[in-house]
Amino acid sequence: MSSGTNRQRAIGKALTLLLPAVPYSDSEPIRAAATAPHMKSLPPPIAVWLATVAHVRHQHTDYDALRDEGYDKDSARFFVLEAINRKLTEWRATRLLDPDEDDPS
Repeated sequence: MSSGTNRQRAIGKALTLLLPAVPYSDSEPIRAAATAPHMKSLPPPIAVWLATVAHVRHQHTDYDALRDEGYDKDSARFFVLEAINRKLTEWRATRLLDPDEDDPS
């Protein structure tokens, strides 16, 4: 008998493919966010990507401090884009945020 639902397994696979070197302490909150009810309508790779960007933004950048200082959402996201990509690179991510595209989350 296999463990987890098909969706949970697909999210696990997408997480492994996207972030081969992510620490467990980061992968589990990302996995939990990707399996949240509001993500259910999204394909697993998209749910994992959105959960990853949000997790890194809030846990590994100054985004929340910038918002607390009065920066609007778009400005704060602009200022943390490089920090997000540095963390994704550290985790050997197969995708980075593109500064020329709208933020996905």
